[in-house]
This record gives sequence, structure tokens and C-alpha cells, in this order.
Amino acid sequence: MIQLEALNLCFQLLLYIRHDFGHVKSRRQKRPSHHAYRFSVLKFRFFFFLDVSVIYLYAVVSDRKGNIMLQKLYVFFRKETVLSIAVILALLSMFWVRPDKAYFTYIDFRTLGLLFCLMAIVAGLKAVGVFDILAKKLLMGTSGIVGVIRLLVLLCFFLSMVITNDVALITFVPLALIIVHKLPKELGNYWLLKIVAMQTIAANLGSMLTPIGNPQNLYLYARAGMSAAELITLMLPYSATALILLLIWIQVAAAKAPHVCGSEKDKTLLGFSDRKELNMEYLAAYLILFTICLLTVARIIPYQIPLVLVLIYMLLRNRENISRVDYSLLATFIALFIFIGNLGRIPQFSSFLERIMAGRETLTAVLASQIMSNVPAALLLSGFTDNYRALIVGTNIGGLGTLIASMASLISFKYIAKENRNLRGKYLGIFTASNIIFMIFMLILYFFLDKGFLKL
Repeated sequence: MIQLEALNLCFQLLLYIRHDFGHVKSRRQKRPSHHAYRFSVLKFRFFFFLDVSVIYLYAVVSDRKGNIMLQKLYVFFRKETVLSIAVILALLSMFWVRPDKAYFTYIDFRTLGLLFCLMAIVAGLKAVGVFDILAKKLLMGTSGIVGVIRLLVLLCFFLSMVITNDVALITFVPLALIIVHKLPKELGNYWLLKIVAMQTIAANLGSMLTPIGNPQNLYLYARAGMSAAELITLMLPYSATALILLLIWIQVAAAKAPHVCGSEKDKTLLGFSDRKELNMEYLAAYLILFTICLLTVARIIPYQIPLVLVLIYMLLRNRENISRVDYSLLATFIALFIFIGNLGRIPQFSSFLERIMAGRETLTAVLASQIMSNVPAALLLSGFTDNYRALIVGTNIGGLGTLIASMASLISFKYIAKENRNLRGKYLGIFTASNIIFMIFMLILYFFLDKGFLKL
């Protein structure tokens, strides 16, 4: 079997590496410098990892049917592409920074705990039928499909200022998916990916207006000693412009939407059931837990309180809801935290930042956010400059762009992947194109404000 041959070759390579490194220490004195030696070791580790990976992938592709475990890994990679890539990046970064106690400091346990609680609560409310009923109420209280789309996007935009961008997406993307499925098939297919992309951008750009809208704002404004009013004044032009662009996008998309004969509202209400009874105990419990989570978001109470309460309630009263939590998303966050943390400890990377930061804080923050996401970029770059106002603007604009530029964007992507994994590529195309367009407008506005062409 080709897999056995590949694994045997990997084993032989491993023995060679172990034997080679047994002689490296004795030759260390002859090295030109410590940095040259370390670079050669890192390069050797990297190419060894690359060789083994190529051999492994060749075995998977060439003869998957011969090994059940390899088939499962191949299927898992296709199903959980983002998680797989995040894990690979984390493993690669470990060749530069060996695992140690500092790894535990990378992980934001507060974010993970709060994210777990919110996913569990939203899953519980969805199982109860709250979103189904709310979707019907929204459709009955607005005029036409475009009004509903606009309302769902604006809910993400404005509520993200208070409940953060990730909470807004966890709450309203499932609601949007429910409503889209109530539309006629052609109309639903047209809006499915667009509305989720709109909601994601709305949540990311709406949250930048307030200190509690996203983690990087809270961290940077506290470090800069700014008042909430100063931060709102700083970000108001960007939020206002983003709102105008979102409304224009909705109208343009609505103009191109397929025409549906008859009453849109009557058709969209088909499929809602009036016979489903609400479990009032679950509803009351999850609403109370949701309120406690919001207090944690506002940093009024520690995250351990809602985490313990949610776990206790599900274990005692609603165990089936435990399986509804998206644990792969939590694992993706952990892998990215490790990758980002290791980047910050690579001397070459740190010295590179020192050289390029001076006078280019905003653009550096935008670019860094594309690679490591805006929250870690804020944490990392704040150690190399005291121009925190520029970092606030840069990390918020930097939330646009790639899928990992804002980790909240992964939430929407995961919902789409769960809805239909064949739509991931198409959604990523719409998401990236729309993010780039919004980023261009935000950067143009920044340029005019920075150069004094526009004054508030």
C-alpha cells in the first residue's frame, strides 16, 4: 500500500533528523553565528515538515480508498477548511516558537467562554422557535422583502454598537437564514449570500463607533486614556459613510432581484407554523442567560459567571442543546490565537514592524489585520507606537478585507458552511469583493480626513 510506503519513508526521515541533530550540538561551535545557526535549523525543520506533508497528501490523493483514516481526514479537511488551515498555520508557527507556558497567554479565554455561551443560548432560542416567530412578526410589520432585508442589516449595524459585532451576527444571521428560506426559491437563492455578507459588514462597521462595540476599541481607547465621546467623534465619519453605503447596496441589490408575481409578503409567510407551542421555561431561562451575557460584554460581571450558569442549566435541564454548539468555531479561534501569538514572538517579525510603523500606523494596522485579524493586530501594534488614534482607525478599517481580518466574519462563514458547504466558495467571493469595495471607500475617507481636505 502506498500509504505504508509513505509512512515508512517519513519514519526513515525522522530517524535521519534525530541522527543529524545529535551531531548538530557538537558542530555548533563551528557555526558563524548563533542567528545563522538558528536560521538553518528553522529552515531545516520547515522543509522537513513540507516534505512530510507532501508525502502525506500524495498518499491521501492517490489511494484514499486504501485507508479509512486517511479518507476521514480528507473529508474532514473539505468540511472544515477554515479550521484545518488555522491548525496548519498554528503548527507551522511552532517551528519558530516552541510550545511553552507563554502559549496559555495567547488564548483569550474570555472571548471563547462568551462565544460558547452565546452560541448555546442562540441555539436554545432557535430550538424553542423564537426566531421563527420573530421572523413572522418582522415580515408582518414591514412593507415587502426589501424592508425586511434593510431591517435585518440595520439591526446588525446599530445593535453591534452595544452588544459587539460577534454577538450581533450570532443573533441575527440565523434569523436572516430563517426568513430567506420562507421566500420563494428563486428569490431566496438570490438573497441568501448577499444578506449574510451585508450583515457581516454592517456588524463590523457599526461596532467601530463605540468603545464596547468590539474588543480592539475597548483596549485601545482605554490604553490611550480617551473618553467615549472622543472615540465616537473620531469614528463617526466612518460609521456614517458605512451606513450610507449599506443602504445604497441594499437598494441596488433589490433593483436587480428577480421579480416575484403576486404578493411578496403573503408568499414569504408560507411555511411558518402557528401550531408550535413555545416552551416558556426554556424561553425565560435563555433570555435571562442572554441578559447576563450582555452584562459580561459590558464588563460588568466576569465571563466565568455566565459560563458556569449556561453549563449548569444545559446539564440539568437541556442536555441536547450541548451538541448544538459549534465547537469547530471555538477550535478555529484557539488555533488562530496560537498562530497570532507566535508571530508576535518572532524577532524578525517584530523588527520588521518597528521599521515600517513610524508615520504609517493606520495603513500598517490595516495590512496587519488582513493577516492576523484586527484584535490581535491592535494588541501587537500598540507595543510599537503611542499613536493610538491611528491604530483605532486602522484596526477598524482593517476589519474589512480577508475572512480573518475580523474574527467575527468567521461566524457568518460558518453559518453559510453549515447551511450548504457547496456555497462556501461563492460566498467567499461575494464577501471579499464587497469588503474590498467598502475598504477602498473607508481608506479614501481616511486620506481626506488625514490630509485636512475634510474637517468636522
